[in-house]
Amino acid sequence: MKQLLLIIAFFLGSFSLVKAQNDRENRFEKVQALKIAFITQKLELTTDEAQKFWPVYNRYEAEIRQMMMDNKGVGDAIENEEKLLNVKKKYKSEFTKVVGPAKTNTLFNSEKEFRSVLMRQLKNKHQ
Repeated sequence: MKQLLLIIAFFLGSFSLVKAQNDRENRFEKVQALKIAFITQKLELTTDEAQKFWPVYNRYEAEIRQMMMDNKGVGDAIENEEKLLNVKKKYKSEFTKVVGPAKTNTLFNSEKEFRSVLMRQLKNKHQ
């Protein structure tokens, strides 16, 4: 009987972990969709610009995400900020080639603005 209860508990626990991971992935996808819409609206991209911009942006975001995962909880905080800044500098020239300097500046400001809006909404949701 104890073994049966342990097996049932194991399966229920496994199901809960899978469900929690799926919920996390769904939330991430929703936030990404909102971010794309936010940036698209802020940059007012033409069709041609959008076709060139999003592949570059996806590479940029993937590199930042990988760097953050690699440095999570390790290394000097200032060095990690410097690494982030270096990635942004690297991609700044690529973005400028695609959308020009004004929209590139708007992009970096829009990312900060999106994070602020997202944090405010999360804070309000938890109150």
